[in-house]
Amino acid sequence: MSKSRDGKVTIQARDKAPLFNLRDAAGSEYSLAEELRKGPVVVAFFKISCPVCQFTFPFLERMFKMYGENATFLAISQDDALDTREFCQEYGVTFPALIDDKGYTVSNNYGLTNVPSVFLIGADGIVKVTSIGFDKEKLEAISAELAAVAKRPAAALFRTGEIVPSYKPG
Repeated sequence: MSKSRDGKVTIQARDKAPLFNLRDAAGSEYSLAEELRKGPVVVAFFKISCPVCQFTFPFLERMFKMYGENATFLAISQDDALDTREFCQEYGVTFPALIDDKGYTVSNNYGLTNVPSVFLIGADGIVKVTSIGFDKEKLEAISAELAAVAKRPAAALFRTGEIVPSYKPG
């Protein structure tokens, strides 16, 4: 774990992921512990008003379509259920979007300082990759890890001709 300037502890690769239980926009409950029993979990924190989140989530959806049968994907919204549903519809997000309300307890447990923040958590509960903001290299690393779990070569996350920056801060 590393401390940010404000003293928050940010979860890093090789740290144990804090467990959580959250409800999605429809009210169904999700438990990280339960999801980890099925395999790796990609957790992506966001705010609907964040332009970098709006840019990043279609790529996460693409990754979900490639590896969703081998990993669980969970978006964690810092907004209310209605706004979260509208965001998911507008940006084509089909994996579950959970609501981190009541003081952003889960976001604080992960030490978030920026969104989007994406964590690949192995089935053992250990964080494998942490990506803060839009980080092309880290998203490709998540894709490669998920391909290894699926026992197949990594599919290209970014398409030829797409103009994709290396990094966009959140």
